[in-house]
Amino acid sequence: MASTYPIVDIHTHIYPSTYLTLLRSRTTVPYLLDLPNQAAAPRLIILPSDDDTSIPSESRGRPIDDAYSSISEKLRFMDMHEIHTSVISLANPWLDFLSPEEGAIWAHIVNSELEVICTQNENRLYAFGTLPLSASPPIIVEEINRLEGLPHIKGIILGTSGLGSGLDDPELNPIWTALEDKQTLIFLHPHYGLPSDVYGPRAGEYGHVLPLALGFPMETTIAFTRMWLSGVFDRFPRLKILIAHAGGTIPFLTGRIESCVQHERHFPADEHSARGPKRDLRNVLRENVWLDAVVYSEPGVKAAVELVGSERVLSGTDHPFFPPLDERGGEWTSVRTNMIAVAGNEAKNMIMGLNAVKLLDLEVTPR
Repeated sequence: MASTYPIVDIHTHIYPSTYLTLLRSRTTVPYLLDLPNQAAAPRLIILPSDDDTSIPSESRGRPIDDAYSSISEKLRFMDMHEIHTSVISLANPWLDFLSPEEGAIWAHIVNSELEVICTQNENRLYAFGTLPLSASPPIIVEEINRLEGLPHIKGIILGTSGLGSGLDDPELNPIWTALEDKQTLIFLHPHYGLPSDVYGPRAGEYGHVLPLALGFPMETTIAFTRMWLSGVFDRFPRLKILIAHAGGTIPFLTGRIESCVQHERHFPADEHSARGPKRDLRNVLRENVWLDAVVYSEPGVKAAVELVGSERVLSGTDHPFFPPLDERGGEWTSVRTNMIAVAGNEAKNMIMGLNAVKLLDLEVTPR
């Protein structure tokens, strides 16, 4: 039964054809490994741990089938789950690995292809652009300005490394300035995780569970907290940021973060005996931050809503990751689990689509 309100997916990824060409041209991580059996899906070698020649080639990295690059597959997935509109974004590792010169060229190529894809699928697809973060700040700002002229680009996706030194790096100030001036939404997404030794010597027995379930959320939490601690939101009070995976562990650790700041003598107290950044963390979360609802549990969705407000939580699927374990191509358990979690919240209509329509000024055609 079709929903009476728009369903918008703001966390859904793609590797456009131009990006796959780039990965195929490489022999160091990240790269695309084509198998001798041409009927088998190529393997994406995305992490150094994937690039292990002792592992059979057909078992390295992850298989990249049509779901990762085909627009027709994306639309089929959307129809299956009654999703009206998706805001697609380049999946990690984006362009962070390129030289400064290559980064600028490929950002232009990839963002232009995303605009064409969305234009060909009017009102069904929009996109978050990607930035050439290996380039100099003026070049990055130039691409931010160019994106303003691409009507289907509704923000940018950003990893946690920034220019290489994290999101509390003062060298990012010109980029924050441009993003604030343009009121460009930042979609903060993890990739780098935590140092592998924190997972222990048996980590290989657990596959990707520890890095994905725990490493990604902690990476995001640390990156955002570094932004706040360094005064990014004091200097750029109109910055807009959407944090992936329901904010990592921020909904659960906000009180602890605030308490640690107030008891940290490294921060000088102001005239009101307050320590740390000028703007209160909860104030920043309520005025600058949106969270997606990709958390797979009703308590997780409730925590996100209680932290930032029901009007600041947006639905997502994380497609094409976490596909069905069987190969029959049916409904995705991960997506259904997430939708059920949102359905248990009284603000479900807002979370499932109305918030995204308002935040991103989307034109959504009812189906």
